[in-house]
Amino acid sequence: MDKFNTNNLNNKGIKEINFKHGGNILTQAKKLNLLPSKIIDSSASLVPFEPPKLILDVLISEIKTLGFRYYPERNLNSLREIIGEFHQINPDNILPGNGASELITWAGYEASKSGASCIPSPGFVDYERSLNCWNASFDYSELPKNWSNSFPQTFPIKPICDVLWITNPHNPTGQLWDKKSLEIILKKYKLVICDEAFLAITPNGEKESLIPLTKKYDNLLVIRSLTKLFNIAGLRLGYIIGSSEKLKKWNIKRDPWPLNSFAIKAGIELLSNKILYEEWTSMIHNWVNTEKNWVSNELSKIKNLKVHNSSTNFFLIESKFSLSSNIHYLEKKGILIRECNSFRFLNEKWARISLQTRKNNKILCREIQNSFKK
Repeated sequence: MDKFNTNNLNNKGIKEINFKHGGNILTQAKKLNLLPSKIIDSSASLVPFEPPKLILDVLISEIKTLGFRYYPERNLNSLREIIGEFHQINPDNILPGNGASELITWAGYEASKSGASCIPSPGFVDYERSLNCWNASFDYSELPKNWSNSFPQTFPIKPICDVLWITNPHNPTGQLWDKKSLEIILKKYKLVICDEAFLAITPNGEKESLIPLTKKYDNLLVIRSLTKLFNIAGLRLGYIIGSSEKLKKWNIKRDPWPLNSFAIKAGIELLSNKILYEEWTSMIHNWVNTEKNWVSNELSKIKNLKVHNSSTNFFLIESKFSLSSNIHYLEKKGILIRECNSFRFLNEKWARISLQTRKNNKILCREIQNSFKK
């Protein structure tokens, strides 16, 4: 197994990090005196299309019927049953949450009881935030910064720890991990937390989902998100699948009404309409495959810039020089990309870009090219 730093595992002994996220579109719009709709936000990995009309109809209906006057269903049984039917999982093994972020926080609670955590890095900063919430011990294991162009891939590291956090596909690299290699890992750790927030967006991604393995392994927690797939980040809607005993304990301790009535209704409608879901994901997968190749080809024309291959709707670029001035130039143009200086083991020479519509991808690529000419 890979070497794991067991010295100063408590988070107090680890360098503090600025917990940055993408998607700061409202702040940037106000700064530039623009409407948010005029900002091209390539810093957050949401699909760039308007949500399905079904969602708007559900929200409008909830307003017209004044359904929001009442407290939402506390046990979330209706939503849990729909999610269970969708994934063929017992509803007792499902816990909906206020987006993936809330569930990541509770996964950190579970990790804190299980021993020392390892975060494969560079990785999503929320895992570290979550572990800090519970004063949990953790450290990092560095992922290779170069990988092949074929997906899925074998998970490349085997750190020595009690709890392993996995993102599939990985954020920010976009690598898709092979299900078989992940199942081998499950047998080696007290707890494995697998964040599949982008898996439904990823072409052929569902084949690598660990959700079916939750029936077999009590040490596995799988986190899913609906907000990124349907571009409804403001609704905050996700769920976690795992041991019913663990989830019942979380449910006792967390806020009594973690989901509002709008999010509950939207989740029920989205996952009960399988035809719409399949049509939507098929459209998204075609978009990812088409735009990923087009954008990659355009940006590869830039001297001293490397475009790293990805399985999903975001990817990394790597420059021989700092990208800080390029990012600043783009911000003035109303374009946001994700700086990577706040990711462990990356620096100002790296940035993450999320795919947009072809119209906005043309603007994005043109302005990135211009940023290297100034």
